[in-house]
Amino acid sequence: MAPLVLHAGKTNKNAFKTLIVAEFSGVKVNLVENFEMGVSNKTPEFLRWNPIGKVPVLETPEGPIFESNAIARYVTKLKADNPLYGSSLIDYAHIEQWIDFATLEIDANIGGWLRPRFGRAPYLPPAEEATISALKRGLDALNTYLASKTYLVGDSVTLADIILTCNLYMGFSRIMTKSFTSEFPHVERYFWTLVNQPNFKKVLGEVKQTESVPPVESGKKLAQTKEKVKPKVEPKKEVKKEKEPPKAEAAPAVEEEAAPKPKAKNPLDLLPPSPMILDDWKRLYSNTKTNFREVAIKGFWDMYDPEGYSLWFCDYKYNDENTVSFVTLNKVGGFLQRMDLARKYAFGKMLIIGSTPPFKVKGLWLFRGQEIPQFIIDECYDMELYEWKKVDISDEAQKERASQMIEDAEPFDGEALLDAKCFK
Repeated sequence: MAPLVLHAGKTNKNAFKTLIVAEFSGVKVNLVENFEMGVSNKTPEFLRWNPIGKVPVLETPEGPIFESNAIARYVTKLKADNPLYGSSLIDYAHIEQWIDFATLEIDANIGGWLRPRFGRAPYLPPAEEATISALKRGLDALNTYLASKTYLVGDSVTLADIILTCNLYMGFSRIMTKSFTSEFPHVERYFWTLVNQPNFKKVLGEVKQTESVPPVESGKKLAQTKEKVKPKVEPKKEVKKEKEPPKAEAAPAVEEEAAPKPKAKNPLDLLPPSPMILDDWKRLYSNTKTNFREVAIKGFWDMYDPEGYSLWFCDYKYNDENTVSFVTLNKVGGFLQRMDLARKYAFGKMLIIGSTPPFKVKGLWLFRGQEIPQFIIDECYDMELYEWKKVDISDEAQKERASQMIEDAEPFDGEALLDAKCFK
């Protein structure tokens, strides 16, 4: 048989599907050399293969094939009785079922979350929140299914596992942080089990989970907030945010993953060293199960460095609208998710207060530096929805209020707590 040639970039997760199938099936597939997204896929020859210029495309002796799932199916079928398609008709149906699920519930929502942050679509915060909610719904269903299973169908890898894992790869490597995926432990176990199998590893290499949600590219953010009001904070004293160098070329098309860009130094990393180690406090908070006031709260104030960190109270501006409990909880959860870019530099507690609506939302935040970091104000639109007040720790009443918020003291402001959420 003449060699099969796959036209795509070396980092294209949709091309990975076919390359992994080829490894399992013993089929030779050559990845074309020197493929350049935006150039190679715009040539007359490529457009004859796929008139809309999407990648990947597989060149076969019988003609070209486009759409990554169709290509992966074709290569799977090249091996007679390929176990990647199961051993029965019902196996085949279930494999196709999970391929659809991986495409519609996982891949579509990861892409919908990622594209606006890379400047490939308008960034609309309400749309992002809806996309994240839909992704979590899919991951929750998958997590429940995988609680008692190693693979999606049967007792070995199938085409469904390959396609789902490649779709998850985009999420784990680019936008789904550990704090996000930890809600789905069976999905985590499934993903790391598969990417570390030899045939996956030959194609994917060493997979590392992203440590942060990528910020919205400058000029692409179209935040839809109720008021265009800046948080009331004092003038900034920290080093100005470094400007990113101008881009030399246009962003690649959606189907091709963007090459990793060197990260600019965060201004907070340029501050003088602080004796307060934020991770030490987060561990103390997480590990203290009893005598919280005597152990964790005392430990916090012993660690707290007022020169290197600052504490802030926040109050939601529109508490009269918080009339439905689950909507209010989702609102706070979305805020904490969007704060993920600050995880290295912040700790927060958010209290949802009241046993009957309208519910009040109040918070306490610890930030590196003396001001709320500018990159958080720029990137997290929720900041504008809160009134911010710096905590004066020389005022014992404010210090005690901060302690009560850290320990979820109840009643708080004379009312019961509906819920308390922690950002750490």
